[in-house]
Amino acid sequence: MKEFRSAGSRVLLALLVLAACRGSQPEVRPGPAPSAVHPDSAAIARAQADSARLPYTEADVHFMSAMISHHAQAIHMAEMAPTHAASADVQRLAERIINAQQDEIATMQRWLRERRQPVPEPSILGHRMTMNGQEHVMLMPGMLTAEQLKVLDQARGADFDWLFITSMIQHHRGAVEMVKQLFGTWGAGQDETVFKFASDVNVDQTTEINRMIKLLASLPGQGRSP
Repeated sequence: MKEFRSAGSRVLLALLVLAACRGSQPEVRPGPAPSAVHPDSAAIARAQADSARLPYTEADVHFMSAMISHHAQAIHMAEMAPTHAASADVQRLAERIINAQQDEIATMQRWLRERRQPVPEPSILGHRMTMNGQEHVMLMPGMLTAEQLKVLDQARGADFDWLFITSMIQHHRGAVEMVKQLFGTWGAGQDETVFKFASDVNVDQTTEINRMIKLLASLPGQGRSP
């Protein structure tokens, strides 16, 4: 094993691994920098160094882009709690969701900017994509339709609590499915930031699903299952 300890051998091994990755999963090339916010040169340099070591893929870019709107919808739902006569427990849950997912949206936006990828505007109705020159809106796994959001907005009190929790369980399960799809794509999820973020989403939202199921069972007169 001594020959692998030399600097030249480590460089050769890294080049062979990188070449193998490029053979099956093409590396994403930086696109034009977004006009709204320009990351500083040091941030771009760090991102390029990370990408040279562990190249990110189209699947990584799609995951980070799509999860922005996925989180935006969860925040929109959670912001209803104080104005819809939600219980104290549901309002605390909603506050945790808002605080956590606002920070995570900032992380995803920064990751995309530093790699000079387009940064989509958060949309509560789905992930906006441009295909063949036309814009399309895609509902990501677990996201509520416009009609479901309207029904949630019309609910109050105990009805809102039950509908909010069941809807958010659906929403969180969708996020967990998105992580599963990411890690199931060859070559994806190797970027350090993407790996950590996706892993945290999986653990945090799975834990929160279990917490919401228990909270749902404690609601007065609510014997239904999510």
